[in-house]
Amino acid sequence: MTAPTPIHTKTPPANEQEMQERYAVMDKAIRQTGLQIDELESALGMYMVGFHFGWKVLHVIHSKKTIAKYEGILGIKVREAFPEYGPDADRTNAFKLIKSVSSFWKLVSGDERPPIQLDKRTIQD
Repeated sequence: MTAPTPIHTKTPPANEQEMQERYAVMDKAIRQTGLQIDELESALGMYMVGFHFGWKVLHVIHSKKTIAKYEGILGIKVREAFPEYGPDADRTNAFKLIKSVSSFWKLVSGDERPPIQLDKRTIQD
């Protein structure tokens, strides 16, 4: 695997209020007990990238069960916390897959296969 290349993203930096709100969500999740640390870490990662890529991209790369688990850990609903498509969504193969099908929900449920074959987890320039 090659080293990631830093690029200029379209997602603006969070303002002071957004930073405080995001920190509060993360801090509350971290202070819970009875969690597996790897699941907590993954939920926090999903939370951070959700602002960049949006909830539809998250639904393509994660199963419904995983989304529900992470929502429980974070105390959020991804469709309320993130935009449908974040400013950097178009950098993802998941976005390209979404745009290639007739129905987003059919793609997510597996009822429709995309006409293009891409690794849904990859981020492009």
